[in-house]
Amino acid sequence: MVFTTLAHLIDVDFLKEAFRGTRKQAAPGVDGVTADEYARDLDANLRDLHQRMRSGKYRALPVRRGWMPKDGGDDRPIGITALDDKVAQRAVTMILEAIYEQSFHDFSHGFRPGRSPHDALKELRDQALGLNISWVLDADISGFFDSLDHSHLREIIRRRVNDGGILRYIGKWLNAGVLDEGKLSYPERGTPQGGVISPMLSNIFLHTVLDEWFESDAKPCMRGRCFMIRFADDFVIGFEREDDARRMMDVLPKRFARFGLTIHPDKTRLVPFGRPGHDDESGPGAGTFDFLGFTPARPDLLEGLDVGHYWAKSRRGFWIIKRKTKRKRLSRALKAVWRWCKKHRHVQVMEQYRTLCSKLRGHYQYFGIRGNFRALQQVYYHVLRSWRFWLSRRSSDGHVPWVAFIERRRILRLPLPRIVHCV
Repeated sequence: MVFTTLAHLIDVDFLKEAFRGTRKQAAPGVDGVTADEYARDLDANLRDLHQRMRSGKYRALPVRRGWMPKDGGDDRPIGITALDDKVAQRAVTMILEAIYEQSFHDFSHGFRPGRSPHDALKELRDQALGLNISWVLDADISGFFDSLDHSHLREIIRRRVNDGGILRYIGKWLNAGVLDEGKLSYPERGTPQGGVISPMLSNIFLHTVLDEWFESDAKPCMRGRCFMIRFADDFVIGFEREDDARRMMDVLPKRFARFGLTIHPDKTRLVPFGRPGHDDESGPGAGTFDFLGFTPARPDLLEGLDVGHYWAKSRRGFWIIKRKTKRKRLSRALKAVWRWCKKHRHVQVMEQYRTLCSKLRGHYQYFGIRGNFRALQQVYYHVLRSWRFWLSRRSSDGHVPWVAFIERRRILRLPLPRIVHCV
């Protein structure tokens, strides 16, 4: 069914609900307006926004660009939208969500209500064990959010939503421009990573380009069993037979090229991931892959980490798939904790304690998956050592005895590592 009249659903009450769903701690956009300032006169601000959207006077402000470090020494561009635009984007996202959630496949987990990265990890493990998977295609789309083609995106949206008002709003946000260090530019491709509506647009785009194609065209042609798990633009495909995996490796770049996307030649690889033999004592190493580069949405969490998947023996001697934190990303996160303790060593001890507790609880909640306890312990003891080291630099002699520190810990006890998700 094609929906042609949807824009009239966005009224003041709808915008108020959209404002409730907007993250209040996010950084302000180019207008400098924070959520607290906007909420002081919320009804008037929303009525003004609604009037501008109805009369055609609404103009999207440029997106302020920030940068986030990632693997390889590069920086990931992050778009910070003005608050008026965030509310309007959230309202349109709510409408699109009600339409497309009925069509999205169950193996798509990214930025969907009631789904989380841990659901994707659980399904990946269950499918790999249940379907006798021997090969895994670990794929990476080169700069997906920066290279998304606007014309293909509009064509795909029109197949379900052909409302002129909704399409105009989306066009305004795609062409609003990017303000980077005082320089305004207007990219012809891409959608700001970090924008409110960007996850929904990416899911709609990849649902047509990848998900439907895999289910209707690729999967019926396979000789053996296979599955796919996708979280936003990050996806893996598992195969029972090697010939199926190699055919997919050949045809996948051609499929993406039709829609202006490219598969990263270095980060995309075919991994042998069969269950080891009974006498095979090999564990982590060859035949492992990384899936789900977590990027925490809360600033009080530790830095995002990758989860590595590998075969190992359980306590009963059976081969199972285990997950662990990727060593390179874990090292980077530990260095970030060290820098934080150094920078804030002169802050009141109770305030440091509360912040470190928040960081650790958030880390356990996010990465406390079954089989990853040692990595959690490593983070805990590193935080303890870092805090103790930089607290000792507050004293005149540069030393705080361990006994005094332990006595203090009876009151200021950091949260112990624990497994939260048995996935």
